[in-house]
Amino acid sequence: MTSVAETTRSSRPLLRTLLTGRHSGWTAPLVIWLGSRIVSTALLVTMFVVATENGWDFASYRRDPSFATFSGSWDASFYRTIAEHGYPRTLPTDGDGNVLPNPWAFLPVFPALVRAVMAVTGGSFWVAGVVVATLAGAGACVLLYRLVLAVGCSHRARWATALFAFGPTGFLLQVAYAESTVLLLLFGGLLALVRRRYWLVAVLGTVAAFTKPGVLALAVALAVHLVVRWVAWVRAGRDAGGFPWRERVAIVGAGLVVAAAGLAWPVVAGAVTGRSDAYLATELSWWVGFVGRPHFTPMTPWFLMAGRWLGPIGIVLVVAVLAGAVWFFRRRDVRALGPEVVGFAGAYALYLVAVFLPQQSLPRLLMPMAPLLGSDVFVRTRRRAVTWLLVGVGLQPVAVVLLWFLGFP
Repeated sequence: MTSVAETTRSSRPLLRTLLTGRHSGWTAPLVIWLGSRIVSTALLVTMFVVATENGWDFASYRRDPSFATFSGSWDASFYRTIAEHGYPRTLPTDGDGNVLPNPWAFLPVFPALVRAVMAVTGGSFWVAGVVVATLAGAGACVLLYRLVLAVGCSHRARWATALFAFGPTGFLLQVAYAESTVLLLLFGGLLALVRRRYWLVAVLGTVAAFTKPGVLALAVALAVHLVVRWVAWVRAGRDAGGFPWRERVAIVGAGLVVAAAGLAWPVVAGAVTGRSDAYLATELSWWVGFVGRPHFTPMTPWFLMAGRWLGPIGIVLVVAVLAGAVWFFRRRDVRALGPEVVGFAGAYALYLVAVFLPQQSLPRLLMPMAPLLGSDVFVRTRRRAVTWLLVGVGLQPVAVVLLWFLGFP
């Protein structure tokens, strides 16, 4: 009879081959993804069983509190409304005329994909939503791996993917949210940019723009790429073969297309509802419970939130966080990830500071910056990488309880 130890020893060469072998560009990220899904599913199932057995209120009310509906809590209900009924032509308001939370805050690509799966399979939104999100999460892991591999090495690619998939918000890669779908598109767009497939960047960026906000960062990455190539071309003596016109036109064209797509949704919302500020008013309706109804001014939300809840100490804290971010982006090992990755991540961070009110949704909104996990800060040595991995796995059950059960992420 084969012992457990012998079985373990015999499986190690296979795992090593999957992670480092000839086809590891596919197998390594998929093995990492599969392992992370086992962990995340176990955590979500445990939470579901504990809540059910103890009669706890679920994160968001469901008439049929199954595991599938539990995996579609919070914002998933808005995606369900969009998938089944579309967008309202009139914004809901309270007695004072203030806009209430409504589906216009959520973009159409994810619910459209879910609706297509529902039509093909006959399944419910909750099951179809989990299927779409989980498959997109697998694709996101593959493209993140290949992106970091393209700008780094296999060591960095494997560990960045593992830290991403097993991290505190890793469970969101399989719930009925648009996160995994937009990550698939953004990582694919960055990889296409690194490989100089500019029109593919335009296509993926356009679809991403109608999946989640924040795609303007990809347009900035294109601009950074253009400047870097232009400077390199000038330093090389303006060799026409080094930077042909067709590539210059493709970069500029892709950037304009992505930028236009990134700015389109507020225009669409205004045209359909007849109210020019429909999207902004809808987004601000989620701020009420935190800071009331302030006038929106870019670059102030973090200071507004910190000052309201922590006073002067909060302002100092925000300044310290921003200073830490500047220090991080100036590190040589971070810049070594390439101008495209750093340009995108820096622009995306600036977008969050400019327009987002920092609250419990912040951890999931940081997920597009996952390529930075390939820097020395996280994976310089195996020991450091393992430490960060254990921290991520340890924080994931905390995040499941706090974000998925007690407060919406």
